[in-house]
This record gives sequence, C-alpha cells and structure tokens, in this order.
Amino acid sequence: MVSVENITVEFGGFRLLDGVSFVINPRDRIALTGRNGAGKSTLLKIIAGRQKPTSGTVGTPRGFTIGYLPQILETTDRYTVYEEAEQAFAHLFELQAQIKQTEQALASRSDYDSPAYQDLIERLNHMNDLLLMSGINDYQAEIEKTLLGLGFERSDFGRPTSEFSGGWRMRIELAKVLLRRPDILLLDEPTNHLDIESIQWFENFLIQNARAVLLVSHDKAFLDNVCPRTVELSLGKLYDYKVPYSQFVILRRERREQQQRTYDNQQKMIQDTEAFIERFRYKATKAVQVQSRIKQLEKLERIEVDEEDTAVMNLRFPKAPHSGSYPVIIEDLEKAYGEHVVLRGVNMTIRRGEKVAFVGRNGEGKSTLVKCILGEIPFQGKLQLGHQVKIAYYAQNQPLLLDENLTVFDTIDRVAVGDIRTKIRDILGAFMFGGEASDKKVKVLSGGERSRLAMIRLLLEPANLLILDEPTNHLDIRSKEVLKQAIQEFDGTVIVVSHDRDFLDGLVEKVYEFGHQRVREHLGGIREFLEKKRLDSLREIERSAKPAAAVKTSTDKDPSAGKDKSQPTVVAKEKETLPSTPLTYQERKEIQKQLRKLQQQVAKCEEEVAACEAALAETEAQLGTPEGAADTSLHEQYGVRRKALDTAMSYWEQAACELEEFSQTHRLT
Repeated sequence: MVSVENITVEFGGFRLLDGVSFVINPRDRIALTGRNGAGKSTLLKIIAGRQKPTSGTVGTPRGFTIGYLPQILETTDRYTVYEEAEQAFAHLFELQAQIKQTEQALASRSDYDSPAYQDLIERLNHMNDLLLMSGINDYQAEIEKTLLGLGFERSDFGRPTSEFSGGWRMRIELAKVLLRRPDILLLDEPTNHLDIESIQWFENFLIQNARAVLLVSHDKAFLDNVCPRTVELSLGKLYDYKVPYSQFVILRRERREQQQRTYDNQQKMIQDTEAFIERFRYKATKAVQVQSRIKQLEKLERIEVDEEDTAVMNLRFPKAPHSGSYPVIIEDLEKAYGEHVVLRGVNMTIRRGEKVAFVGRNGEGKSTLVKCILGEIPFQGKLQLGHQVKIAYYAQNQPLLLDENLTVFDTIDRVAVGDIRTKIRDILGAFMFGGEASDKKVKVLSGGERSRLAMIRLLLEPANLLILDEPTNHLDIRSKEVLKQAIQEFDGTVIVVSHDRDFLDGLVEKVYEFGHQRVREHLGGIREFLEKKRLDSLREIERSAKPAAAVKTSTDKDPSAGKDKSQPTVVAKEKETLPSTPLTYQERKEIQKQLRKLQQQVAKCEEEVAACEAALAETEAQLGTPEGAADTSLHEQYGVRRKALDTAMSYWEQAACELEEFSQTHRLT
C-alpha cells in the first residue's frame, strides 16, 4: 500500500499541488488524469522518490519496490537489446554471485561445528530460497516474451541499442520496468511509442500480471480497458473516482452540476435571510427572530463549487490553398537501406480533401514513406505530388527539436514573418501560453506544453497537405479533442501517422496498413479496420489449427524426422484431412453469419453505386444543354458527383473482394 499525504509543491509563488492525499491499494490500477502542466509527472516523480515535495509525505511498506517509467529518458548505449533487458535481473545475478562466494567460503573452512559455519549455511540456504522464488530459471523466457510483446523481432535481440530510435529505446526501458515485477508501476505516458498491437499486448499484461499501477496516458480507450479507477489533478487539487475514465467524465460533469444547484439554492436562502434581517433589524417585535436568523447565518456551512480548469487551446488550421485533384500519387515505390528492404511495390492514390491514416507496427516503413513524400530520402519508383501542393509537416520528435534555452515567445518570434509577428501574443494566448507563460523557458515546459508550442509553428504558413506524425504524443485529452476537431474542419488533405485508436476514430476515411514491406489499403475508418484485423486473425488460427494436428501425427510416426523434413508432409496431410473434417454446428453458424454480413455489405454498396450513377447521369444530361454547359455550378456539381461515384465504386470493389475471399476460404462458392 502507498499512502500519499498532504503533498504540496510550490515554484516561486505558484502552487502546483495543494495538499494532495490519496491511497494506492494492492491490485489498484489507477489512471492519473488532468491537463498538461497540472502536475501529473511531478506527482509520479515524488512517489518514485525522484523529487522532493515542498511539504507532505509518501509512505510505503518496508521492502516495497517501485518501477518508474518517465516521459523522457536519458539512455546509454552499451549493450544489445537482449543484454539491456537482462539488466532488469541484475539483482538476481548479484545474488547468484553472493551464493557462489558463500559456497567458496564454506569449501575453504573445516570448523563444521562452529556457530560461524552454521551462520554461513543458514545464509546460503536463505539466498538459495530467494533465488528459487525469484523465478531465475525462467528469466530468459520472460525476456523473450516481453520483448516480442512490445514489438521487437527475435532478429533484433542481438542488435546494439544505439541502432534504434528513441521510441524503440523507450520500449526497451518499458520492458525492463515490467520484467522487474515491482510492487507498483508508475508509468508516464507509456503508450506514446507503442503501435496498436503492442498496446493490446500491454493492456493484457497490466490487467493480468501487474500488482498495482498508477499511470498517465491520453489514450482514452487504453485507460478504459486498463484502469477501473481515475484520479484527476485540477488546479492543485486531487479528485478520486472509482470508475474508468469515460464514466469519470460523466460523473465529474454531474458532480459539478449538483454542486452548482446546491450552491445556487444556498445563495438564494442566504439572500432571503439577509433581506429579512435588514428589513426588521430595528423593529422591537422582530428582535428575537432577527437574532435567530443572524446566528443561523453564522453557523451555516458555506457550500463551495470546485473550481474548474477551463483552459483549452483554440486551434484552427488556415484555409487550404487550392491544389490538384490528387495531391499524392505513388506507383511501385521501393525503399531499401542497403540490403534491408523497408518498402516494396507501394501503390497509393490520395485524393484532394481525403483524410487517411498510416498504421502498423513501428519499423514497418510509415515514417520512411513520409520522408519519401517530403523528398528527404531517395527511393525507386514513381512518386508524384499534385499541382500546387504545399506541405506542412509535424514530425514525431518535433517537440524535442525545440531550443530549450529560448523562451516560448522567442521560439515563435524567430520563425514568424510579416504581419503575423504583431499577433504572436494573441496566438500564444489561444494556445494557453498567455501572460507570464510566454516568458517560460522551453526546458521547463511539460511534454504536452512542448507539443502545443511545436503545433503553433505548424500554423504559421498555410498548407493544403498536412502530414502529422504521432501528433497526439504528450497532448492531454482535451487538447487532443481540439486538434481532432480542427483536422476534421480542415478543408485540405491530411495524412495522420498514429497509434491512437480513439483519435483516429471518426477522423479518417481510409486506412493504409504497413507490414512486411507492403502497404495495403483499407476503405473505411479505424473501427472497420480493427474489426477486419480480428477476422483475419481468426482465419489464420482456423487454417493453422489442423496442420498443427498433422504435425503431431507425422512426428509420432517418425521420431527421427526433423522440422524441415516434416513440413511437406504437413501440407499434404492438410489437403487430405481438411475436407473430411466436419464443422461443428456453432462453426457453421458463425460462418453463415459472417457470409450474410458480407453479402449485405455488397448489396448496400451496389445500391450506393446505382444511386451515384443516377445522380451523375442527371447532371450529365443537364450539362448537355446549352444553358447547362454555361452553368459553372453544374460543372462543380459534376465533379462532386463524379468523386462520390469513384468512392462508392472503391467501397463496392473492396466489399466484393472480401466476399469472394471469404467464400473461397470456406468453400462456399
């Protein structure tokens, strides 16, 4: 159990935390939330023992262990990935060394009956028991399982950590923290550098294996899945809710509404009482009643409404200059670093006004393709930018590229040109850097404040193609919602590289999945993409289950057969046994259900195509008349309806392909 009592933190005359108290119990999984700069990271550092509060205490039991993952790491590159992960077990290796020293000391002595000899034996037995209980025999399997779960390949284990980006080194540090199995995990935005698959693995790990967790994250889906308790820091105060984040948002609003109603009722009662006192103060016949009302007011416990932090950035992208109909066209693009092929045979067409997502595991080429679009690296194949395309690029490490010795104002003043320089103070105020905050040095800003500052630089020049590489890293949830709304309202084209499921939901209309050197297009939003990924995984399990049984049969018959020799037999066995193996009623029911769903989707797409064709034919007929040919609005309408038909046809083709693939897989054609 961790007891946080009356923690107060002051900087100069500003009080960041004001008497914060709460308790973390065993198996608690708590989301620590609040806007950027509210003190979340500071509170984690205090609990971890990395920072001293102005006043207050943190109490923990004797021998209590803490695992802390900060937002920004200072790493050293002395080991390989696997060797670095092994450092999580350094205390066990030290214990092994102590056991060996004790065994050598016993072997060199002959005073078997002496108390000192007996003490050494007891000490050796105790250390052996500790080592056995620590799971030292399984640590290699734990390292492998954790590194694979966080997205590393086995081929990465022997590579030096210096070859990896900061995000991947953060994963190594996260692996070390998890492998130590501490009594409490303090995690400051652990999902910022994780892809969707790694986040799902990480969720399961925290739910099943973690003892106690206090974490900061701005991924609402992640918080809801992991943390049944939410504590909020707002204006120095802490508010504790025994519910997941989504319910906390509702309860917080209801609590404030209830407080406001109670406060308003009490204020009305006070006004009425004071009016009565003032009216009859000098009437002798009312003297007793007046004194009674005065005492009533003196004893009254005044209701206060919790202050609400309403600060939120005001973000609106400049109107996009007009560009060609297809801002990005890619044909057969390939990119390799030496012999290591990152991308092969990439084909992509992004239409004007589309908002698309690049998703996939880290290292699969998302940022590489972005660099190709920006013209920063050479490649093979064709990549054509549309007419008058102007790109604004937000890099994943953009906040870290800021000069830490400059103030907030100077950071913007150095890149602003023309009339915009006269409006710098107004722009900073819209991004919650008003007043004295504009004079802060960059080095004292939180991760979220740096992200907001980097976002301002993005707005200084109008663009019609936004490329945003992990723009939500370090942004608080309210700021992410503002950014999402601004992107939705932006009338240009947007490419978003992100692992944030909630941020992408309802924002993008097309998903490009990166994996195994390929890029695959998925029409629809992120929810449809994830549902399809789950279906694909089930198909793979279904296909691999029966060959696995065939492997067991062939191995039993020929124990001397090696792994490679048995593979051809497995394939032949699968072809023989699969058709003769009857499906269960539940399996047939599930297949028919999926089939009907796909057929309905195809039929719906066909109806949409027919409607678009009819609308386009109507416009074409009107354009065939002299009056219509001279009507510019009809020409614009034709372009809109032409685009709608192209989109509908794309959806129909995708749905038809999925139906055909499903039917062939289950032999239903």
